[in-house]
Amino acid sequence: MINKVTLYGNVGRSPEIFLTQEGREIATFALATSVHWKDKIGEWQSATDWHRITVLRESTIGWIKNSLRRGDK
Repeated sequence: MINKVTLYGNVGRSPEIFLTQEGREIATFALATSVHWKDKIGEWQSATDWHRITVLRESTIGWIKNSLRRGDK
């Protein structure tokens, strides 16, 4: 069984690229997602969750290195 999650948010810091002992690249970055709602008295509230993203796929890492920057959606 494969689980799939789609997160929409902003990149919190520029991606970091690491090399494993085998020479394989791994990319990591933080992603902020927010939710907004009205509370019981009608005032808007918001909460932000931070996700640490790790990417192992080589083709995606290439795109991340060339395109993804802090603040991007």
